[in-house]
Amino acid sequence: MTRPVLSTYRLQLRGDAFRFPDAEALVDYLDSLGVSHLYLSPILTAAAGSTHGYDVTDPTTVSAELGGAEGLSALAAAAQSRGLGVVVDIVPNHVGVDDPSQNPWWWDVLRLGRDSPYAKFFDIDWDLDQNHRIVLPVLGDDSDVDDLEVDGDVLRLGDRTWPLAPGTGDGTGTQVHDRQHYRLIGWRNNVCGYRRFFSITSLAGLRQEDREVFDASHAEVKRWFDDGLVDGLRIDHPDGLADPAGYLTWLRELVGPEAWIVIEKILAPDEALDLSLPVAGTTGYDALREIGGLFVDPAGRATLDALVDSTATGEGHLSSGRTAELVAESKVNVVEHTLTSELNRLCRTVEAATGVDHPLLPDAIAEVLTHIHVYRYDYPSLSAMGSTAFAESAAARPDLSEALEVLAVALQDVEPATRLQQLCGATTAKAVEDSLFYRDPTLVSVNEVGSELDRFGVSAAEFHNSAATRAQLWPTAMTTLTTHDTKRGEDVRARIGVLSQVPGLWTELVRTWETMAPSHDAQAGLFLWQNLFGVWPADGAITGELRRRVHDYAVKASREAAVHTTWNDPSEDVENALHTWLDTIFDGPVATELTALVARLDPHGRSDALGQKLFQLTGPGIPDVYQGTELWDDSLVDPDNRRPVDYDARRAALAESTHPKMRVTAAALRLRRDRPETFLSSQYRALLAAGSAHANLVAYLRGEDVVVAASRWTVHLEETGWGDTALTLPPGTWTDRISGAVHSGTVPADTLFAELPVTLLERTVV
Repeated sequence: MTRPVLSTYRLQLRGDAFRFPDAEALVDYLDSLGVSHLYLSPILTAAAGSTHGYDVTDPTTVSAELGGAEGLSALAAAAQSRGLGVVVDIVPNHVGVDDPSQNPWWWDVLRLGRDSPYAKFFDIDWDLDQNHRIVLPVLGDDSDVDDLEVDGDVLRLGDRTWPLAPGTGDGTGTQVHDRQHYRLIGWRNNVCGYRRFFSITSLAGLRQEDREVFDASHAEVKRWFDDGLVDGLRIDHPDGLADPAGYLTWLRELVGPEAWIVIEKILAPDEALDLSLPVAGTTGYDALREIGGLFVDPAGRATLDALVDSTATGEGHLSSGRTAELVAESKVNVVEHTLTSELNRLCRTVEAATGVDHPLLPDAIAEVLTHIHVYRYDYPSLSAMGSTAFAESAAARPDLSEALEVLAVALQDVEPATRLQQLCGATTAKAVEDSLFYRDPTLVSVNEVGSELDRFGVSAAEFHNSAATRAQLWPTAMTTLTTHDTKRGEDVRARIGVLSQVPGLWTELVRTWETMAPSHDAQAGLFLWQNLFGVWPADGAITGELRRRVHDYAVKASREAAVHTTWNDPSEDVENALHTWLDTIFDGPVATELTALVARLDPHGRSDALGQKLFQLTGPGIPDVYQGTELWDDSLVDPDNRRPVDYDARRAALAESTHPKMRVTAAALRLRRDRPETFLSSQYRALLAAGSAHANLVAYLRGEDVVVAASRWTVHLEETGWGDTALTLPPGTWTDRISGAVHSGTVPADTLFAELPVTLLERTVV
């Protein structure tokens, strides 16, 4: 029987560090913490040694590295014995093909070509090669074909192998290669013979729009529900599919009406999830933006913008007032270069649909995509967006009018329409989240999935309105603060957000530090200074592990920004200079000043971290606790956020009940479990504080019996205090589930927050 989902706890399974038995050993702890469901990262068989599971190689089996089907069954049984359930992350859009020998379906297609029963499982561009072979961009250089060797029934290049078609193994490696159903080329050609996940050639897209493909790839998922092992699913990137809505309809039929389904649908701030989708909601990046943004002080924007503008001296730099222009430029660059293979395939489908080979068609496609600010716009609720994009494109580029008309006509056919939507999402992700978010140094804590560059924080009015809307329309959508995909963990973002309260101080210090330890690029330096501040220990004790993590992060961030070094063409000189700069900071006088600043502001960062944690755990939706974040966490982007978690420390903290974040987390989760009807209801009402510091207090009522309140922008309160600020509670006597304090009537803010900067009140007497 399906157990209602009240809260989840995300576990990152890895064959080398955290398997099913390890998760099973945590069931008692998670039960005591108060969660209702374990939320597992992908568990189907993935590439050998995978540390994340999103490179599934066999969707028909549970990963043996994790413990296999028996391990999953044992984990589910252990959870159910405690009244807990299991939610699993699945990956329908793509499979891993980096090592073809590990993927039975892909291997068979490479061996037999179109005669393989799995040929239609993959979105292969059979017409890209004149001999209808699958173009595989897997070589360091095209000339590597000359080094291929025949080894039994495979072609070998070093430790890499590809299958031979039956009866084709005679001759040299090059001769045999030319007889295969695939053609190996250098990856730098940026040509790919199949739909890939964004620009990652090691992940090949599946054709879930074909029912046979859907059934084959979901047979194991169906078994989980038939056997009562799993209560819900998280769906990875459904927007990459040909028909997300159709896929979700089939999935709902497969798992039944009671199963909890949430989708990794990245919504723009002004985009609503289509109500016709048979899901509980998104995985919560919209809530992350709203909750975290509430603690950003809008008064700091002008000063921080001015600091950024003072560093905007080179190509690729950002400056205030140019956001829309920079986003458009980045999208065009991504379409025409990073995703040129996908663009060319779309152009060929347009020509096939219209009979017109217009020379400006690529420009027209790129222009239209600069006017689309969502991942895809073919959901019914977004039906007007396409016409608006065409109108804006025609106005901006009159020279493209003919090409735009050709494109519009082609989009009446299924294939070009589908490929445009798939290109749209990939363009948005690569241009903004994976590029500009690593360049914009205004306040890096707001550069998160689901955010927009021109939005700086979230007002209380927007926060309350969004929460009330979620309570009404999507009361069981997932909410989150940290995921395996966040650019920075929740506590790091909270600390960095405090800089919005002290922009003048931050400006002065950064300018001083740049004279003491000049970065190779002032704007890139400004970006990294904030990240250093976000993870710097308050006691100044820099461990070797932290130093290594920061070095690794800086290289990744710099390559993603793609201004001076990139993944495809890393600059040894730039990256060496980056490492030298970081070591100068760690080992020089700047370290002392950074420590002093962190020691001063860290209490305010922790205050905001507690506030956003409590709001996420008690606001509308189903909250997920990312592994380990019930205590302070200093994680940066992946793979940093997939490090093993010290659960002995967390068990001890839960037992001692003195750690503030553990106290908040456990109190909120246990209250949710005690009062499920309150938190699953559509009832949400903002409560307004009164007094001189009313803007520093945000509160709301859930149902009729839970009041939640938190302080924010606490740097300002150091000088002024709460003064006459107070919150009037609804009638009755209210007991704080965290501190045990009892309140009623109008409560002064300094009384409400006497022990912690947050309070979770339960009505105990009506």
